[in-house]
Amino acid sequence: MIPLSLAIALLGWLFGAEAVGTHPDVASIIDKSVAANRIGWNAAPDYSYSETDRDAHGSRTFRIHMIEGSPYQELIAVNGVPLQPDERSKQEGLRTAAASMRRAESSEERNARIGKYQKQRRRDSVLMEQLTEAFDFKFVGEKQVGPYRAYVLKATPRKGYVPPNMESQVLPGMQGELWIDQETFQWIKVTARVMKPVSIEGFLARVEPGTYFELANTPVEGNVWLPQHYVMKSRSKILFVIGHETAANETYFDYRKAQVD
Repeated sequence: MIPLSLAIALLGWLFGAEAVGTHPDVASIIDKSVAANRIGWNAAPDYSYSETDRDAHGSRTFRIHMIEGSPYQELIAVNGVPLQPDERSKQEGLRTAAASMRRAESSEERNARIGKYQKQRRRDSVLMEQLTEAFDFKFVGEKQVGPYRAYVLKATPRKGYVPPNMESQVLPGMQGELWIDQETFQWIKVTARVMKPVSIEGFLARVEPGTYFELANTPVEGNVWLPQHYVMKSRSKILFVIGHETAANETYFDYRKAQVD
C-alpha cells in the first residue's frame, strides 16, 4: 500500500519539466497544469477516503481516516464483501482506541508521529522538484479519455541531468506519457516505464526494465483532483544479482473532507 501522498507524487513525476515543441504551446500547458495540480497536492491531507488493494490472493478495502494529524487505516471489506457486524465493531473499536491514544500522546510522541507523515510528504515534494529538472516534454497529439479531451505529452530524460539524491536516481532510465485535460489542465492519467537498468546507490540494487506504473486521477471537489487508480509492477536486482519483483493494484474512492475525530 502506498501513502496517498506518494501516489500523488508518482502522478506528479512529469509535471514541471521544461517543455519542447511549439504546437500547441506545450510550455503554457505545463505551467497551467503545475498550478492546477498543486491544488490537489496541497488539499490531499484534508480528505479521508477508501482504498481497495488487490493482489493474487484477493482484495482488502480500508477506510483511511485523518486522525489527529496523520492517517489511520480501518479494514472495512475483504474480497469485496463488507465485514460481518462483529468484525466491523472490532475494527471500529480499534479506530476509536487509536484516536484516544493519539489524543493522549505527549507532545514529543505527537510530533514524532505527525513528523513521520510530513517527512513522507516532504520527500515526495523534493522528488517532484527534481522531476522538473529531469525530463523534456513533447506534444504528440490529442486523445479522448472518458469524458475528457486531453493533450498527450511524451516525456523523455533530459540529456546531462545528474540526480542529486537517492530518490531521483531512477529518473534518467524512465520515459512516459501524460494526459492533461484541455479545459482544467488537470492530469487525467500518467504512465511511466523504466527503459534501461538504473543502479540505486546506498541500496546495492538496480531497477530493471519492465518496471512500470500507471496512475489515473479524478475530480473530487471543485478544482481538486486526487488519485483514483494506481498500478505498479517493479523489477529489480538486490546486490545486482538476486531478482526481486513487486506489484500493486490500488483503487481510491469515496473522498470526503476529513472530520475531526
